[in-house]
Amino acid sequence: MKKALLGIILMLWGMVATVQAGNAKDDPPLLLNETVPEQYEVIAGDTLWDISALFLRDPWKWPEIWHANQQIANPHLIYPGDIVSLVYIDGRPKLMLSRNREEKRSPQIRIEDHRAPIPALPLETIENFLSKNRLTSNSELQSAPYVLGGYERRLLVGLGDDFYARGDFTNQPLNYGIYRRGAPYLDPLSGELLGVRAQSVGRAQVKTVNRDIATLGALYAEGEIRAKDRLLGYEDSLLPSIFYPRAPDRQIDAVVISVEGGVRNAGALDVVAVNRGDRDGLRAGDTLAIYKTGEIVKDQVTKQQVRLPDERIGLLMVFRTYQKMSYGLVLVADRQLDLGDLARNP
Repeated sequence: MKKALLGIILMLWGMVATVQAGNAKDDPPLLLNETVPEQYEVIAGDTLWDISALFLRDPWKWPEIWHANQQIANPHLIYPGDIVSLVYIDGRPKLMLSRNREEKRSPQIRIEDHRAPIPALPLETIENFLSKNRLTSNSELQSAPYVLGGYERRLLVGLGDDFYARGDFTNQPLNYGIYRRGAPYLDPLSGELLGVRAQSVGRAQVKTVNRDIATLGALYAEGEIRAKDRLLGYEDSLLPSIFYPRAPDRQIDAVVISVEGGVRNAGALDVVAVNRGDRDGLRAGDTLAIYKTGEIVKDQVTKQQVRLPDERIGLLMVFRTYQKMSYGLVLVADRQLDLGDLARNP
């Protein structure tokens, strides 16, 4: 399924150039594609990312290239029918935005004035690839309501079944995510406990509550719902509805500490965890380049051990951040990603 949709996602994201190897500081900050139009008229279904990728090899640098006209307060608020032009200011490429005035004078002016602005990258475009797992803590899991079992003392519950759970349901939501305790996340550099992985099992809705025991109906199940599984409030509302892919504001030096599914390797459209989060300045939408640590080889001339340069192999976008760590979606992977690979500013 992932492989079948990979081409669609890459086309949508407009990755017209492969990931650049290395991070040479001598390269110009903004690299244009080999062939770019002088003008482009925005159409329904476009995104800021698509348009930037039409012009740029590194589309995550789109905030740097937009140039605001004096007549337009927010150049990032773009509508179908607007014209995007490539201009040069002080020798540097910029994208100039102009409104299509003739279109606004048409009989459809009332409709055009209420056109929805185009998004950067809608959540609905990538949500099928995002993980439903979440980060939690030992204390949060221990205090959360837990599954007792199903009707007729069944220990396993499936989609559409009702089941019982015990805990504090006072002033609690009606809808819950069902989670199973996973392995702890540890920072490979400092050994710090970053959190505990909560594996998504399904979703349920409260039907009735009698003291500390609730009857719930299973709305969604990825497998069997088991006794002792924990109930936590939905986290989906914490995800932004629109992502703005961009380079981080701060210097980020992270390490891949986990791959979704409990495996050690990852590829395009897989979810990985990195050991940097809110406290380090990461935000949803930040893009990070992925590097393989350079190998240590023996110089046959000097007989010394020499470390080769780190090799850039991919790109990920952070979609959910926590205080100490984050989850990211691998957008491009030239090679297999492994635990311990590095993630830095692109």
